[in-house]
Amino acid sequence: MAKTLLKVEDLNVYYGSIHAIKGISFEVNEGEIVTLIGANGAGKSTSLNTVAGLLKPKTGSIVFKDKNLVGIPAHKIVKQGMALCPEGRRVFLQLSVKENLEMGAYTRPGREVADSIEMVYDLFPRLKERYKQVAGTLSGGEQQMLAMGRALMSKPELMMLDEPSMGLAPILVDQIFDIIKNLHAHGTTILLVEQNARKALAIADRAYVLETGKIVNSGSGKELLSDDSVKKAYLGG
Repeated sequence: MAKTLLKVEDLNVYYGSIHAIKGISFEVNEGEIVTLIGANGAGKSTSLNTVAGLLKPKTGSIVFKDKNLVGIPAHKIVKQGMALCPEGRRVFLQLSVKENLEMGAYTRPGREVADSIEMVYDLFPRLKERYKQVAGTLSGGEQQMLAMGRALMSKPELMMLDEPSMGLAPILVDQIFDIIKNLHAHGTTILLVEQNARKALAIADRAYVLETGKIVNSGSGKELLSDDSVKKAYLGG
């Protein structure tokens, strides 16, 4: 049996008086790719931001490696072995590629940083070619690679990816999904939020469907790909 790495139970999150997340529960086991799919505004990004410590839930528990993270500041959660690659990439536009990567390693001892940068360059050769370039001048696809590389610099056991294919040309979307599969093959557990439900389900071990802040369906990626209600709502079939 795979070990449960992350277990979220009965999570309720509010934005002021708006009840954004309504009692959701899900888990991610070691070595899995788990995806949350759903329409815009379903609560997918809110769920990730709450797990990452950027939002505080009203009730519920977020247990990562047997430790409840509720109330722990986001920067300390990174030290626990979890990293978030945020929606919209959020790279430091005025810093170079290499400086952005170094920012992702602030929790790590200095002697390990150079090795991690080399590891990221191996995964993303394009970043190596452009290591001196200012991040604001990179293309959207390159910025997405940089955001993923920066998240990897903390050597996370769990990598959370929020809409990694958003706004990218189809050929780049394929590339980003190949990179996600490669990360997974190298032993990173992944929690993926993605608008492109078909691609997300195709690589996911398991998936949860969110609708207006509630989980309405779950199963293996394969099961949900062939589920009629999922096909109709998210796969255009």
